Formats: sequence, C-alpha cells, structure tokens
Amino acid sequence: MSVLKRLICAVLAVAMLSFGSPGSDSTSFAQNAGVLPDAEIERLSVAALIGQPNKSREALDILVSRGEMDIVPTLVLWMKIGGNPVAVADALEKLTGEKMSTWREAMLWQEAHPEVTPHTTYRSLKLRYLANIDPAFLQFFDPEFTSREKMKIRLEEVAWGGVRVDGIPSLDNPKLIKAQDATYLLDEDLVFGVAINGDVRAYPLRIMGWHEMFNEVIGGVPVALAYCTLCGSGILFETQPKERGKPFVFGSSGFLYRSNKLMFDRQTKSLWNQFTGQPVMGPLVDSGIRLKIRPVAITSWSDWKTNNPATKVLSIDTGHHRDYGSGVVYNDYFSSPDLMFPTIVRDESTLKRKDYVFGIREFGAARAWPLSVFRDKRVINDKVGSTSVVLIGNETTRTVRAYERGRNTFAAGSHSGELKSTAGIWNASEDFLTGPGGERLPRIPGHVAYWFAWDGYLGVESSLYPASG
Repeated sequence: MSVLKRLICAVLAVAMLSFGSPGSDSTSFAQNAGVLPDAEIERLSVAALIGQPNKSREALDILVSRGEMDIVPTLVLWMKIGGNPVAVADALEKLTGEKMSTWREAMLWQEAHPEVTPHTTYRSLKLRYLANIDPAFLQFFDPEFTSREKMKIRLEEVAWGGVRVDGIPSLDNPKLIKAQDATYLLDEDLVFGVAINGDVRAYPLRIMGWHEMFNEVIGGVPVALAYCTLCGSGILFETQPKERGKPFVFGSSGFLYRSNKLMFDRQTKSLWNQFTGQPVMGPLVDSGIRLKIRPVAITSWSDWKTNNPATKVLSIDTGHHRDYGSGVVYNDYFSSPDLMFPTIVRDESTLKRKDYVFGIREFGAARAWPLSVFRDKRVINDKVGSTSVVLIGNETTRTVRAYERGRNTFAAGSHSGELKSTAGIWNASEDFLTGPGGERLPRIPGHVAYWFAWDGYLGVESSLYPASG
C-alpha cells in the first residue's frame, strides 16, 4: 500500500470513530435541509467521504438539497482524499453548474470563486485530515490567528504538498568547501551565486532542489535563500528586519498555496509567501514585515568559479541522504510544460507558463524580462519605473545581473563582465558596475522565476519587456 493510501486510511478511520455515519434521522433532516445543525453537516460530510456508496450518495443528496455553496470547499477536499469521487463530482456539478471530474479542476474552479465561503465545519474536517498526515501541521493553525478575517490567504486553497513539516529539510549554516575541493560538480552545473561584503559563496541547484532553503550569515548579514522549485524561483532574503531583534530561521511547512511554497519561521510558526517574503498566516500577519531582497545570480559553476576564484561552495556532505547527482532532482517537472499542482495561469498570450523571466521589484515598480530576450543580445538598457537600469544576461545559464545605469547607455564589451559606454570601459562585479574613473553603480536585487509565478504571485502590477519572437 502506498504512503498516500495509508494516510487516507488513517484519516478515514479517525473520522469514522469521531462521527460515525448518518443514522435514520437523516431523512427527516432532508425534509428541512436548509436548517441542518453544524454537527449534522459535519457528520454528513464524513459519511459522504467514507460511507458505503449508497450511504455516501444519500449524505451528498442531503447536503446538496440545502442549496448552499458553503459545502463546496469540503467536496473539493474530498476529491483530493478519495472516497466516492464520482458521486462527489456529481454533487459539485449540481451545486456549481460546472462539471469537474478531478481535484485539479475543482481547485481551479475554487480559486476562481473567492466569493464562496466554506461552511464553519470545513476547518475542523480539514485539520483532522492534516493531523493524520502529520500532527505537527496543527502548529500553524492556532484558532487565534486563522480566522478568515485574519488570514491573507484562503484556508481552502492551502494544499498539502506531499511532505510533512520539514520533510524538505532546510540547510542551516551548512558545510562549505573550497572551489578546488568541489570535485562532485560539473562545469555546466548551475549554482546560486551570492556575494555579500566580500563573502562569496555558491549553492548548487542540484543540492538546493532537495532542500529549498538555507539559513546562513553571509558577510555578516543573516539571509535565507527560499527556493520554490515549483515556481523556478530562488529568492535571497535578509532575515533580520528592523522590527525584530533576532533573525528569522525558516523551514518548509509542507504546504502550498496556488503551487507556491509556504515557508514558516521557527520562532512564531507563521506561514510566509515564498514569493513576496511576507507572512500570510499566523501571529505576524499584521506586523507589516516584508523581507528585503538581496541580489543572487543563477549561473554555471564554471563561470562562477572563474569570476570568483576564492568562492566557497556547498559541500555534498549535508547530513542528509539524497541523490545529489546532476539533473536528478525535479528533472521530470523541469522538463515538462505542465504544472505539478493546480493554479490559474492568468496570461499566456506572450509567454508560456513555464517560460523563465528575470524580475525586479524596486523603485516603487515591478518589471520582468523574458530570458529569451538575452538569446541574441547580452546587454539591455531599460527602466524600472523612473530608474534607468542595465541588465547583463545569458539565457543558457539563466544568468541575469541588473545595475543602476544613471545617464549611461551601455553596450557589450569584449567579455561577459565588461560593458562599454561613451565614458569608456566598465566592469561588472557581484556588487557594482565600476567605471573608468572608479565611479560605481550599484547592483539591483532581482531573481529568476517561471512566468506563471511572476504574473500570478507578485501582488502588484508588473510591466513586461517585449518578448523575442
């Protein structure tokens, strides 16, 4: 029996012990179903999931006869767990007027209908389901902080991602080695390159794909790299905002929201949106905290160590047993045009959902550049809001670095880190563009992501640089 089926059986067993199945009095309730008490709705909901086919349909008929949409989120959850999916799908069609034969279709409908509010029993049923997967999940659902009014996301859209709390273990101050000792790496392997105050480090994607998070102090600055493999985005956050005396330490909750990783901080157990760096559920929701983004570059190991010979690099000795081979982790997902979990993709008229973009959200504005635009030109002069910027990119290695450019207009120089302007030759580093007279232009933080994630999760209006044909 698969792990998932064992978990489902555990859920069903606990539910049966807790609620039983509808008794003979259910028929009388059906005659006046609009005023069913909460306890009966909960009992009928469980019977719809675990009852014998005739009892399941009887319970569903009673619930549908109420004529209320509030039971729809429960039925969507039942589509995920199992039970009698055909009968549940029929009930959903009767209530919504739309045919949904899979959990994915039902979740997409639910996302598109935020006006549908779950019945009050939904929370209890969902938490029972989650607790049977991992009791540690309940630490994120303190009733004081998880009422609908206090959450920034919808409980019914919080989906189990297939692992328990810390089932994707973060790397906290992991072991680093010298570049020459990283014999496990191939030159073409991609790394997250980070440089802060002269402290230069590389974190291979083939390792980070298994861990999706590191918590470190780099160059004296506490940071965390939050890598959502489903979104193709690795974002480097400062973890000690001015509002806090100690830096946050983050882990992976095991939950997703619209195919985006929900991370959590170990101090308050708040859930955070990985893409925005903001708490969305828990004690910190109304704190006003938004983590500052730091520059990070995806690039090849060959390019990174050539440009940064003193770099340290993540050791393969992480303390965890994983297959860290090249092209192993999430290979099928990365090579597929499809999403693993359901979310509405808003706009594919210009870019497809898993096309890569590089995005900046600074200067009171947001803008994205398809990586494909760097196929034929290495340097782009542009603006974010009213601020002039220059980007140096390489589509093959997913590498983009952005800098303020002042009044300069740049062209490509003789090598990848060199630019030309009317003032002369400029050289790009991880921190600055340095001009012929020693003048310096600062680097701008940004990151790579799949288009569906940038377009769907940003939370603010973003412009898009014209995509190449």
